[in-house]
Amino acid sequence: MATAYVGIDPTADSLHIGHLVSIMMLKHFQIAGHRPIALVGGATGMIGDPSGKSEERNLLSEEILRHNQDCIRTQLLRFLDFDSKQPNAAEIVNNYDWMKEFSFLGFLREVGKHLSVNYMMAKDSVQKRLETGISFTEFTYQLVQGYDFLHLYEHKGCQLQMGGSDQWGNITTGTELIRRKTGGEAFALTCPLITKADGGKFGKTEKGNVWLDPEKTSPYAFYQFWLNCSDDDTKKYIRIFTLFSKEEIEALEKELEEAPHLRALQKALARDLTIRVHGEAEYLQAVEASEILFGKGTTDTLKHLDERTLLNVFEGVPRFEISKSELEAGIGLVDFLADKTAVFPSKGEARRMLKDGGVQLNKEKVSEEFTVTADSLLNGRYILVQKGKKNYYLILAV
Repeated sequence: MATAYVGIDPTADSLHIGHLVSIMMLKHFQIAGHRPIALVGGATGMIGDPSGKSEERNLLSEEILRHNQDCIRTQLLRFLDFDSKQPNAAEIVNNYDWMKEFSFLGFLREVGKHLSVNYMMAKDSVQKRLETGISFTEFTYQLVQGYDFLHLYEHKGCQLQMGGSDQWGNITTGTELIRRKTGGEAFALTCPLITKADGGKFGKTEKGNVWLDPEKTSPYAFYQFWLNCSDDDTKKYIRIFTLFSKEEIEALEKELEEAPHLRALQKALARDLTIRVHGEAEYLQAVEASEILFGKGTTDTLKHLDERTLLNVFEGVPRFEISKSELEAGIGLVDFLADKTAVFPSKGEARRMLKDGGVQLNKEKVSEEFTVTADSLLNGRYILVQKGKKNYYLILAV
C-alpha cells in the first residue's frame, strides 16, 4: 500500500469539474488499495499559485479562506471513502496546520537554503510570467508546495503527489526538496489538462466554470452540460470521470454507434456524475425538467420545479412582464396573449391558433374562454406559454 496526495487551494467556496480530474485520480488510487490524501491549502491559498496564470492573483482574507476550506471539505466527502476502519481510508489535511509554525527566517533556513534561484527560475510557471511580472510571493509558491510534499513524506509516508500537468513544476520541486533534505525518493504523476474536441478549455461555459455547488451551477445545468457533450468528448470524459468498467464503456459506445440519436453514452455520463455530485433526487428532477422542452413534461412536473431550475430550462426564451394586480382581477386569454403580452401579434391570430388547439398554458391546452388569474402563476411569479410545438414564452408577474 502506498500513499499519495493531491493539493487543492481554497480560492473559491466550491470545487469545479476541473478539480474533479485529480480527485478521480485519488479515487482510482484508493480503489486499487492505496491511501489517498486530499490537501486543502489553507497556507498556499494565502499566496496564490502562478501556474497557468498570466497575472497576479488577488489575495483572499483568512475569513474567506476558512469558509472556502470548509465548503471544499464537505464536497470531498462525496468522492472518497473516509471510513477510519479501513487501512486505506482517505484523509483531508490542511497545510496551514504545519506552515503556521514557521517564522520567515526559519523557512528561509529550512527550505530556501536547499533550492537555488536558478532551479526555481527554470520552472515554466515562472518563465511564462517574466514578461508581465511575478511577485516574490508567487515566485516562492513552489517552495511552500515543495515543503508540503516533504512534510507529508516525513509524517504520513507519502511518496507520490498527483495533479494536472500544469502542476509538474511545483510537484518536482517537492521531489527535489525531499531528495536534498532526506536523501529519499518521491514521485510525481500528472495527467494532461482536459480540453474539448474543439481545443477549448474543459469545464468552461460562456458563463464560467461548471461548479459542484448547486448554488453556483444548478443540478439541471450540471446535467445538461454532460448531456450536451459531443460524442468524441464524451468518449474521453466517461473514462476520466466515472468508474464504469472497460466493458461497460465499450457496450455504451456500441449503443451510441448503432443509435446516435438516443445519446446512450451522454446519458450514462450525465446520470453517473449528477447522482455522484448532487444525489438521485436532483438527478431525477433534472431529467424531468429536460423533458419539458421536448413535449414530455406535464403540468405537475412544471409546478414542482424550483424557480432557478425553471429559469435554467427556459433560458433564452422571449419574456414579457405583466402586472400581478391585473391577474388578480382576471384577464381573458386572447387579451393576455395579444394585448398584455406579445405572444401573438394580433387577437385574430391568437383566436385561430386557440381554435386549432395549438396553445398551452403551463403545459395544459387552453381554449379562448379561459381566464388567466393569479392561480395560473408558477412559483407565484411565472406563466409558461407554449405556441405550437417549439415556441415558448415566459411571462413574469411583477
